[in-house]
Amino acid sequence: MFDLSDFLIYCLITAYTPGANNLLSMSNAARLGFRRSFRFNLGILAGFTVVMSACTLFSTTLYSSLPKVKIFMQLFGAAYMLYLAWKVWKSSADVNADSGKEASFLSGMLLQFANPKIYIYAITAMTLYILPIYHSAAAITGFTVLLALIGASGSFVWALFGSAFCKFFSKHTKAVNLVMALLLVYCVVALFL
Repeated sequence: MFDLSDFLIYCLITAYTPGANNLLSMSNAARLGFRRSFRFNLGILAGFTVVMSACTLFSTTLYSSLPKVKIFMQLFGAAYMLYLAWKVWKSSADVNADSGKEASFLSGMLLQFANPKIYIYAITAMTLYILPIYHSAAAITGFTVLLALIGASGSFVWALFGSAFCKFFSKHTKAVNLVMALLLVYCVVALFL
């Protein structure tokens, strides 16, 4: 049975934790304003959709061609989520990652092809939550779009709140990181129940 709450917890934590997309979106919005950084975020959405589609195709092919690989993919996904929980718990709220580049659509899109967090997010979500339950092309396509929208939404939110998010994380970094890390550990445990 599909566990929507575990799926959404995983997706939202992955989408909204600090990463290249979110930090650059926030930095660009703080430097240029939300409107001038919007093109960058649209590029993130476009690139995210392309990468998500490729990862979905890869996961679906691997999952259906090699049913015995499921346990290895599940263990790899669980290990990644535990690693992500550790990184989230140990991370800081440093947002001084401003590279000084203009916030263009193309730079946002190209960033996605070099962002390992997206590949792992896509493959983990597909192999652990979606492919064991859903097999139709329509359902898999729908989840691909949903994953891309959730994933890219983090960069829009970080850009929208810009420095306000930075100040909140600076004040409450350890508490926020601990809650997100514990939620990820919960998702790992729920995979094997």
